[in-house]
Amino acid sequence: MQIEQAREFILDKLKKELPACFHYHNADHALDVYTASKQLAQSEGIGDHETQLLLTAALFHDSGFLSGQKDHESKSCNNARLYLPNFGYTDEDIERICDIIMATKMPQSPHNHLGQIICDADLDYLGRNDFFVLSKKLFSELVITDGLKTENDWDKQQIVFLKNHHYFTKTAIELRGPAKQLHLEEIIKRTV
Repeated sequence: MQIEQAREFILDKLKKELPACFHYHNADHALDVYTASKQLAQSEGIGDHETQLLLTAALFHDSGFLSGQKDHESKSCNNARLYLPNFGYTDEDIERICDIIMATKMPQSPHNHLGQIICDADLDYLGRNDFFVLSKKLFSELVITDGLKTENDWDKQQIVFLKNHHYFTKTAIELRGPAKQLHLEEIIKRTV
């Protein structure tokens, strides 16, 4: 597996070909999920080969946005199947990568440890200091792609989402849970 070459390829493709309306779901997000996945895999004691599969899934997990927003996880798997053989990935590795990618489909329902890790990495920002910066980027994307109208509507959506969301891994629960709760409380205060 030539993960560095695959990483360079898909990030370049996202930067060049993704429609400009994707202010959040872009190459920066792919890299963010890759970094969070790497940290979580290390903390969760994941072996080298499985970590490579996880990191590849992180890079490709939203590449389906290149073909549109609807059912983008399946489209991301199509991209993995199309491009990853060029980087020395076996069919078995690619199917495992697709299984990891599909865990990110909302509502998240991972059925193994790698799926839990990518789900936590995908929403790592919920419990980080840059939450409000990234939340604003997602809001500006949803105004264009989903017809979201006002920041107040967005706050209401975020409250429901944050109340229902839970991290899966012990690492994310401890590392991101407390700050996520503070962010929720701050949004609730400003919507009253």
